[in-house]
Amino acid sequence: MIISSVSQGLLWGVLGLGIYLTFRILNFPDMTTEGSFPLGGAVTVTLINSNVNPLLATLAGMIAGMLAGLVTGLLYTKGKIPTLLAGILVMTSCNSVMLMVMGRANLGLSDHKTLQNYLPFSDDVNLLVLGLIAVVLVISCVLYFLYTRLGQAYIATGDNPEMAKSFGINTDRMEVMGLVVSNGLIALSGALVSQQDGYADVSKGIGVIVIGLASIIIGEVLYSTSLTLLERLIAIVIGSILYQFLITAVIALGFNTNYLKLFSAIVLAICLMVPVLKQKIFKGMRLSR
Repeated sequence: MIISSVSQGLLWGVLGLGIYLTFRILNFPDMTTEGSFPLGGAVTVTLINSNVNPLLATLAGMIAGMLAGLVTGLLYTKGKIPTLLAGILVMTSCNSVMLMVMGRANLGLSDHKTLQNYLPFSDDVNLLVLGLIAVVLVISCVLYFLYTRLGQAYIATGDNPEMAKSFGINTDRMEVMGLVVSNGLIALSGALVSQQDGYADVSKGIGVIVIGLASIIIGEVLYSTSLTLLERLIAIVIGSILYQFLITAVIALGFNTNYLKLFSAIVLAICLMVPVLKQKIFKGMRLSR
């Protein structure tokens, strides 16, 4: 159970890293997440069922998510559609795209090999190793990107768009690029999770943005604000693992699994309130002195 929770936390941690690029760095509340996540899984599972190599199928699922992010970015920057509405439009459209890709609402993998089946260990260890490989690769690529001149321009766009424009940065391009990269990582997470679960489903994206945000918020609550970028990215993954342990504990306590989305929302709400509660407690302690 512990290995399973950690491996799931690692795969879902990729989702948290993807959301971090838009939600925290770009200050962009992107609802495309709930469409690109299951889309990545749908494309990957469909291709694997067509005897495509799982690695190529996973990359194709990632590219599908990137295209969804591209459409959202263009609707927002060129069409001047508000951020939330642009994301909702693409998220809704992804539902029809998945039905066209899979031909049905749910598609299983049957006996086809997935990425973890190519690893030489036991099934549980294979999932853990796959999760570690995915997280290390994603964090390494994100770090490399953010420390380049392009990455610094991207960060500047999120910090202060007007000042970024004054330095000659094309903020529209930065926002579109951020949405493309973010949704690519989110779709990658969806592709890996679908291979782990053994099926893809059009409804799999419902509530995933809450899971991703919970990973980010839990990581921020547990650690101080003076973290390096690498430490912050690792904290997100740790937050995702802890979130999976919380969900496992809820199931172990005998709660109805139909209410997991409700528990997820409650956990996120509590974590969001922690900084405010800390301030009030410290303020009360100072006044009492």
